[in-house]
Amino acid sequence: MILEIITPEAKLFSGEVTSVVLPGANGSFQLMSNHAPIISGLTKGTIKIDLAQATQTFDPIEGKVEVSSKNDKQLFVHIKGGVIEMQNNKVIVLAE
Repeated sequence: MILEIITPEAKLFSGEVTSVVLPGANGSFQLMSNHAPIISGLTKGTIKIDLAQATQTFDPIEGKVEVSSKNDKQLFVHIKGGVIEMQNNKVIVLAE
């Protein structure tokens, strides 16, 4: 599935992922390919991204996005809140 994480300042991430774990208002939740359409609010926390390919090119953004030290197919994006929409295997996160 395709994931895009967008803030008012920049697009933090865009690429193919196998799953994403998000900090929802009622607790963390995970999205995987072919998930039912969903719109949800997000709280302050960390988005955990499992990349489809470890060789995917990505430039970490200091203070916002970090690559896992244990797994090169995993990224973490720190947000203050936002909204997520998933439809037709495309996830869009509008974050602060």
